[in-house]
Amino acid sequence: MKILLVEDDPIIQEGLKLALTSEGCGFAAASSVAEAKALLGGEYDICILDVMLPDGTGYDVCAEIRRKGDTPVIFLTACDDELHTVLALENGADDYIAKPFRMRELMARIKAVLRRMGRKTDSEEPVKVGSNDVNVRTGKVFRDGSEVILTAMEYKLLLIFINNRGAVLSRQQLLHNIWDVAGDYVTDNTLTVYVKRLREKLENGDEVIQTVRGLGYRLI
Repeated sequence: MKILLVEDDPIIQEGLKLALTSEGCGFAAASSVAEAKALLGGEYDICILDVMLPDGTGYDVCAEIRRKGDTPVIFLTACDDELHTVLALENGADDYIAKPFRMRELMARIKAVLRRMGRKTDSEEPVKVGSNDVNVRTGKVFRDGSEVILTAMEYKLLLIFINNRGAVLSRQQLLHNIWDVAGDYVTDNTLTVYVKRLREKLENGDEVIQTVRGLGYRLI
């Protein structure tokens, strides 16, 4: 699932990025109306728009989305009163959710909107990674019919690579997007161990995660 996220609060945006990645979603993110409109050339399954933005409102972005097609839109609103609800729906929203919200509730609303529009909520086809089949919906990896057992952190790292396939990810980018189960940020040395273990589990005579010397790693 590919999501366009438009949110100017850096803390909320980063939290949503991490949560969406852990759910197996790909995304593009913007912090303003101008940035969002520049990203509208891409194809998205759904758009999540904050109402109040530095250079306008999410309604401005929604109008442009509606001009281009029928991509579903969910508004993030700071107020859960009747006026804001009506404004969101009258300005083209398929649904809205008031801040603060729980990530599980947001994901449920995303899936409900997609179901109502007759769209798939999850990829039915596994993602091929080397000789492995990654089922993003179930969070399981298989090779030749046998499950490849990954730890939570290894799987989270794999999802980051999948959502950025072909792009070179620096060690700093990877460190910024993963943390261990205790909530502490992963160290540079620990990242090396995770990448090594992921390679050992996924590679079967074929290169899966390529080291780009001096730059970082790339999933091929």
